Amino acid sequence: MKVRLAVIDYSSCKPKKCSYECISVCPVNRGGKAIAIDADKVSRGQPTIFEDTCIGCGLCVKACPFEAIFIVNLPTELEEEAVHRYGVNRFKLYRLPIPKDGLVVGIIGRNGSGKTTAIRILAGEIKPNLGDSSRTRDWDEIIRRFRGSELQVYFKLLSVGKLRVVHKIQHVDIVPRRVKGTVGELLLKADERGLARDIASYLGLDKLWDRRVENLSGGELQKLLVAATLCKDANVYIFDEPSSFLDVRERVRVAKLIRSEAKPGKFILVVEHDLAILDYISDNIHVIYGEPGVYGIVSLPYSTRSGINFFLDGYLPAENIRLWKESIKFRVHSDHVTVDEGKLAKLISWTKLKVSLGDFKLIVEPGEVWRSQVIGIAGPNGIGKTTFVKTIIGDIKPIEGTIISFIERDIRVGYKPQYVNPEMLPENVTVLDILRAVNPEAVTPGSWLYVELTKKLKLDKILDRDARSLSGGELQKLVLAVALAKDADIYLLDEPSAYLDVEERLGVARIVRRLVETRSVAAFIVEHDIMIADLISDKLMVFTGEPSIEGIAYPPESVKSGMNKLLSTLAITMRRDPDSGRPRVNKEGSYLDRMQKAKQEYYW
Repeated sequence: MKVRLAVIDYSSCKPKKCSYECISVCPVNRGGKAIAIDADKVSRGQPTIFEDTCIGCGLCVKACPFEAIFIVNLPTELEEEAVHRYGVNRFKLYRLPIPKDGLVVGIIGRNGSGKTTAIRILAGEIKPNLGDSSRTRDWDEIIRRFRGSELQVYFKLLSVGKLRVVHKIQHVDIVPRRVKGTVGELLLKADERGLARDIASYLGLDKLWDRRVENLSGGELQKLLVAATLCKDANVYIFDEPSSFLDVRERVRVAKLIRSEAKPGKFILVVEHDLAILDYISDNIHVIYGEPGVYGIVSLPYSTRSGINFFLDGYLPAENIRLWKESIKFRVHSDHVTVDEGKLAKLISWTKLKVSLGDFKLIVEPGEVWRSQVIGIAGPNGIGKTTFVKTIIGDIKPIEGTIISFIERDIRVGYKPQYVNPEMLPENVTVLDILRAVNPEAVTPGSWLYVELTKKLKLDKILDRDARSLSGGELQKLVLAVALAKDADIYLLDEPSAYLDVEERLGVARIVRRLVETRSVAAFIVEHDIMIADLISDKLMVFTGEPSIEGIAYPPESVKSGMNKLLSTLAITMRRDPDSGRPRVNKEGSYLDRMQKAKQEYYW
């Protein structure tokens, strides 16, 4: 027995421009109720599918020229676990993550799969309607629905006000529009535990104490929100993507701070796309799977190691669900990287470079790059990584040193900048227009570039969308596709994983490697996600120094020695998972952590 879940993507549906009358393609009957379009809903662009009469033939899905309709068959038994639905033909969530007393519960899943909805329900910001959007449920019904589970006790305490919840939101960029004042004023206002100055000092916010919120960077806003959340005296702390905009050092620091709050009487939930940080911070995890924008299903809880490995393998055994066909395996990097000059050709090299930008100085040690190589770039924020990238492409001229090209013509560059905003794009153009202008093959169905880039980044579903109307993740993927679609010799990608979920990050890593090897070109990747940097890189450039004052860039070296150098400055150690080969952060003070530090093997 199946239940049909019909969802319309209202952002894609354009009934006024559509030449179809959807009702005519439904085989139920010519006057049937599979799809109804009334004047009021057409004016708002919201046709309605009647799921009780839909037989799931898929004709309306194929006929819709905007790919706005999804018909999904789900087992009837799953309906008993429906938690919330936003409305008729809109997203539906099944099950919820289970908060654990004294533990950190991690949550991973694709963008649009219901992670934020789930944590907003657990925060008490959304009252679950148990799958029926036409009814408002009272707390007695909700508690009865979860009887016999840990959620019954949780919701009972929440309903009577015995749980105080603090929620760190996902989109930090809205903060300057909502609150005004200095960092110090806001932290002291939020401080209920007398910890504001200690937390600010630990996160480096004491140096920004008198700076106004509207003048903070994305990373500084993130740290401010984490600090303000932990200053509250609460029972439940919820963090939605606490590592975005932060560099490796700050991610680990924030993770340690959040972990330190895992005590009896405290519930902590963390949504995170950086798997290395999620692994470090969590005691167990839930995977949310399904069709983004259509439905999401929360898995049973897994131990952190097993859950992440199952996720990378693409198969959840407890649910008997295959997430994707290809499992993700990580390469084990050796200490020494040799280049076969008979197979690879040198592309560029540089002498010792000195770059000056106002009060900031960058020194780059001599190095070289060969074709078919991906060079990872790692280091803290404000240390000169983006400055180096801009020096390579010629936007910044060094005051000393020379960049040497080993090809006769000018080097062609595909560049993806660090910060992406809609104003970068021309007005009144679609995604299709932009990609076609860069490379027609990127929008030619059947071409290698269309299959490898446009389809795998799922841009084929939004080709007719206005480019300036895209979400942060969609815009990130478009700008990334524009850079990679160019016929270039060097690709410079500055933080390509920002705004992307775990699956998209892993997909981008595979796309970049495939393009670099197929085209026999090179790529520089500035990346703060250690796991992605490990997966994608052939060599690593490590940046050290004092942020905003002086940076030192070391030449490309083996990933193992480069990571060892980077992690030694952070005083953290990492090991390899024996099954997936992925790097894992050791808990501070653990046996492996102490042993590796004694051996000076920070990246084992």
